[in-house]
This record gives sequence, structure tokens and C-alpha cells, in this order.
Amino acid sequence: MEFISLAVLVVLILILLIVFFTFVPVGLWISARASGVHVSIGALIGMRIRRITPSKLVYPLIKATKAGLDVTLSKMEAHYLAGGNIDRVINALIAAQRADIALEFEQACAIDLAGRDVLQAVQMSVNPRVIETPAVAAIAKDGIELRAKARVTVRANIDRLVGGAGEETIIARVGEGIVTTIGSSEAHTAVLENPDKISQTVLNKGLDAGTAFEILSIDIADVDVGRNVGAQLQMDQAEADRRIAQAKAEERRAMAVAQEQEMKAKVQEMRALVVQSEAEVPHAMAEALRSGKLGVMDYYRMQNTIADTGMRENIGKAAAPAEPVQEPHGAPRKK
Repeated sequence: MEFISLAVLVVLILILLIVFFTFVPVGLWISARASGVHVSIGALIGMRIRRITPSKLVYPLIKATKAGLDVTLSKMEAHYLAGGNIDRVINALIAAQRADIALEFEQACAIDLAGRDVLQAVQMSVNPRVIETPAVAAIAKDGIELRAKARVTVRANIDRLVGGAGEETIIARVGEGIVTTIGSSEAHTAVLENPDKISQTVLNKGLDAGTAFEILSIDIADVDVGRNVGAQLQMDQAEADRRIAQAKAEERRAMAVAQEQEMKAKVQEMRALVVQSEAEVPHAMAEALRSGKLGVMDYYRMQNTIADTGMRENIGKAAAPAEPVQEPHGAPRKK
């Protein structure tokens, strides 16, 4: 019985040891103590209870202590619980310290929680980055289109990383400066001869205001000549004027045709009135003869006058020379 009790006790002790070493990262505590970082077993157990992986805080704390940073475990744990990347923050603080850049732990945490890569920002502050803008098209006053590309050398501004605009704003502002410079030029040749005029105009505008970057230089990489927009607009205007004139001419022609049709209708109406009036002449003459307003001799004189007029017309037609009849070409002449 004593042997069985001893065996049960040994098993219980083994189980407790297994649970202890599983729940408490003793190896991590030993590594921290060996590195000169004072982390208590209770702190490690508290991390386990708060569902924090101890290695994600202890190893960055070891790096920070070795680099001489004044960082406490409680601040690191607070930043980790807030959803931050504590390892990236510690690496950024070490890089900033080596590059002699003023960066506090709270500031680095704020930049990290804002969604920006604080380590990349520190590296970009040490090593400036070149941003290449897409081809920006603008039209000079002489109507010639120019397409320009620019390379913008920027450096991260640590103090404006929180709340500052990003690269898209820099590209948009540089494009606006290119359009303004080309559009204000009297001729496109002036821009081709002096491309740095664009750089000077853009730099004088202070485009890095309110952004997370500091513009160091703007270099015009390429300027290409595009379309002759002014000539195209003049051609389009001329074509539009031609169509308008053609439409007005068509309108005048339609009005003339309508007036001609109206005059023909009036002539037909007058002819009908004349025919109607001529048809009423015999009735009027008969009425005049019956009423005594027209005598028989008067009637005969009128008939003689009409007959004489007809004879004269016939004589005039007979005396007129006949038009020569043109024979078909190649036909034989009649003898």
C-alpha cells in the first residue's frame, strides 16, 4: 500500500510539474534573467492569464534593454493589447536612436496605431525615397499639348506622420503644379527649353504642407509633345460653322421653294379668275345688247377689231424666219 501511495504521489508531482512548465515559460524567464532583464515569474503568469504570448513582449524587451532604451514592460503590454506591433516599434526606436532622430516610445506607438509603418518611416527619414509621378498632360497658351513626368525626392517627417497626407497627395499636388506651369506658358517651346521652370514653380508652392513628407527636390524626367489641341479646336469650330451655314442655306432654299410654290398657286388662282371672267363676257354682252347699253354696230366694230388683231398676229408669225432644223451628225443630206 505504501508503494502504491508513493507511486500516486510521484505521478501527481509529475503532472504538477508538467502543468507548471507548460503554463509558466521558465525557459523564457531564464533567457530574460541571463540578458539582464528583470521579469518576474508572476508577470509571466499574468501574461498567460491575460492571454498574451510572453515571448512577443519579452524578446522585444530584451532588444530594447540591450540597446539602452528606457521602456517598461507595462507600456509594451498596453501597446500590445491596443493592437500594436511592439516588435516593429522597438526596431524603429533602435533605428532612430542609431540615426540620432528624436523619437519617443509614445510617439512611435501613436504612429504604429495610426496604421503607418513606423520602422519604414524611420528608414525613409534616413534614406529619402524617390516618387515618380505618372505622365501629366497640359496645354500651353499656343494650343500645343505637353506631357511631363517628374521624380520627387521626399523624406519622411516624423512629427507629421500622424494626421499627415500620404504619397497620393504629393503626386496630386505635383501634377497640379505641372499643369499650372505649362498652362501659363505663352508657348510650349519655352517649357521645352527650360524644364526646370516647372520644378521651381512646384517647389515655390510649398506642396509638402500638411503632408507626412518633406520634399527635397523635384526633377522633370521627361517632357513629350502631344497633340495640337488649338488647331484641332479651330478645325472643329470651322466644321461647326460650315454646318451652321449649310443649315441656314438649306433653310433659305426651302423658303424660296415655298415662296415659288405659293406664287404658282397665286398664278393658277388668277388664271382661274381670268377664265371665269372670260366665261362671263358673253353673258355680259348679251345683257348689254338686251338692255341697249351696246348697239349692234358697236358689236360689229368690236368683232372687226378682234378679227383684224388675229390677222395681224398670223401675218407676224408667217413673216418670222423659221428656225433651221439640225440634222443628226453623220446623217446623209437630202438632195
